Amino acid sequence: MTRVLITGVTGMVGSHLLDYLIDQTDWTIYGMLRWRSSLDNISHHVRRINSGDRINLVYADLRDSMSIDHAVQSALPDYVFHLAAQSYPKTSFDSPLETMDTNIQGTERLLGALRRHCKEAIIHVCSSSEVFGRVSSDKLPINEECTFHPASPYAISKVGTDLIGRYYAEAYGMCVMTTRMFTHTGPRRGDVFAESSFAKQIAMIEAGLIEPVVKTGNLDSLRTWADVRDAVRAYYMMLTIKPTPGEYYNIGGDFTLSVRDMLTKLIELSKYSSIEVKTDPERLRPIDADLQVPDINKFRNHTGWQPTIKFEKTMVDLLNYWRDQVKLKKDFLTR
Repeated sequence: MTRVLITGVTGMVGSHLLDYLIDQTDWTIYGMLRWRSSLDNISHHVRRINSGDRINLVYADLRDSMSIDHAVQSALPDYVFHLAAQSYPKTSFDSPLETMDTNIQGTERLLGALRRHCKEAIIHVCSSSEVFGRVSSDKLPINEECTFHPASPYAISKVGTDLIGRYYAEAYGMCVMTTRMFTHTGPRRGDVFAESSFAKQIAMIEAGLIEPVVKTGNLDSLRTWADVRDAVRAYYMMLTIKPTPGEYYNIGGDFTLSVRDMLTKLIELSKYSSIEVKTDPERLRPIDADLQVPDINKFRNHTGWQPTIKFEKTMVDLLNYWRDQVKLKKDFLTR
């Protein structure tokens, strides 16, 4: 029986990957999470968890070597999706050392444990498009060979993650592949990210919980948008279609527009007729990666992957997700 380990299984991407693997494979799945992680994103699988029905949870922290070693020995995976990280760029400005320990040394701890216990595993290391950071317009679209110019402690940590993955492939002959996924979103996206924060605020406005004002950071950033459900399908294809040790791929959508235009679309989808937009200085980063447009030809040519979910559906599903979350909270508060 094929065994797979997903680190960060309760996050947006990890939970959607879990959904995909449950639907598309017969693999036995080990999901790694911290003891304090919320299970909300995987609660619809609760009857399967630790019941002998394919889904097993293993508790570990990327900053704790012994727990990582134990998780790897429990799972002994054939495939690994390393998604766990301190993934919030703005938070990284306040907690740079924690971010770097989690993302850089955490990746080292995980790959070291895999080298000791299941060296033949096929491994995906999730880096980030943020490694490219400040890119000049003449270098768009961004290909895999574009120079790294990270614009946050998070991005710096992902440069380390990226390089560690390739180092293990080259130094130890392990089948490690690295992705730089560009902006991807959808249901379960954390509200610290721009589009999810906007959707949550709009849902709260519709529910009468806050004034009709959406607070924003930088709206001028240009981004290519993908749906998280397309992203996890890409990750699966990378590990199962001619996996190539040491390869690294840019992955992203095919629809590009600014954060400002994305917010306009969300407001157009709202049930509320008049919403004001205000810049909140607390939401601005000291420096921003403001041109995130990928060249995905390398990955597309290798796997045949194409994004299939349209931008508007992603925005509708994201807004409906937050409407459901806000309704649950409102119902709880008014009992």
